[in-house]
Amino acid sequence: MTPADPILSIDHVSKEFDVSAPWLNRVLERKPKLYVKAVNDVSLTIPRGSCFSIVGESGCGKSTVARLVTGLYSTSAGEIRFGPGTGGRPVRVQMIFQDPQSSLNPRWRVGDIIAEPIREMKLRASEEETRERVDDLLRIVGLASDDVAKFPHEFSGGQRQRISIARALASEPELLVCDEPTSALDVSVQAQILNLMRRLQKELGLTYLFISHDLSVVRHMSDRIAVMYLGRIVEMAPAEDLFTAPQHPYSRLLLGTIPDIHAPNRNRELQGGEPPSPLNPPTGCTFHPRCALADERCRREEPQLRDRGDATVSCHAVAEGRARTPEEKET
Repeated sequence: MTPADPILSIDHVSKEFDVSAPWLNRVLERKPKLYVKAVNDVSLTIPRGSCFSIVGESGCGKSTVARLVTGLYSTSAGEIRFGPGTGGRPVRVQMIFQDPQSSLNPRWRVGDIIAEPIREMKLRASEEETRERVDDLLRIVGLASDDVAKFPHEFSGGQRQRISIARALASEPELLVCDEPTSALDVSVQAQILNLMRRLQKELGLTYLFISHDLSVVRHMSDRIAVMYLGRIVEMAPAEDLFTAPQHPYSRLLLGTIPDIHAPNRNRELQGGEPPSPLNPPTGCTFHPRCALADERCRREEPQLRDRGDATVSCHAVAEGRARTPEEKET
């Protein structure tokens, strides 16, 4: 088994939700059932030991992917496969949630919160060994062993997220699904948590599926990035390639929102409009109502992901050579 072996493969996965009004309302108002496709034909592979990130605007489906991987949701179509774990056992997957305050039981002491997966999975032979493991986990995430007797409300937001990380590590996972784990924290605390996660990945050989809308966080963490729009992946590329040479117009739109201290007054092409309703997505390319490069083919025909060097891109304009930047046109 090599580090490049896939630990997770997602093949043509979709997820639909029934968002219909109650039955009686639909009968009286003669309305049909309504379904929203939160995830639409998504495929990706995550190599062992890497950090794969999914980015996009709110409502694009990235958190739904996280919940599908962890089994909180079942797929409507497609398949999710995990590679063999250490010693041939199944891959252990854990999740770090966005808000540590709501994801930790306020009535439990920290020691019991962290010890619960150890006890449930019988990972230690005795209660004394379990307590020793809890102390070790607290030390690993930068907390003190005497914090076991405290309740979550006695900690700051960053400390609570450290407790969440310790609880996730308690089951000895190989894949951690991180659903915007720093978005509820102050910027200075975000940096501390991200540095902790990078150190833990290196020391423990962890693999991350990282969900975020914060592009600076994603650049700091990722080996490879997928950009999602309205339930679909529109571009996948190595992290540095995506930030230095994004190909899809939507990727360029996202990256254009990042402030640049070296060029604060740089000219940026404005692209207006809100994302369309997922209840009634546009025909063809779903990004075409907001895209300056859209033509009749974009409005009519749905683009497919195609290889473009180390990247894959879903865009007719890119495939036809119409998406070159002004700098590229000059060369």
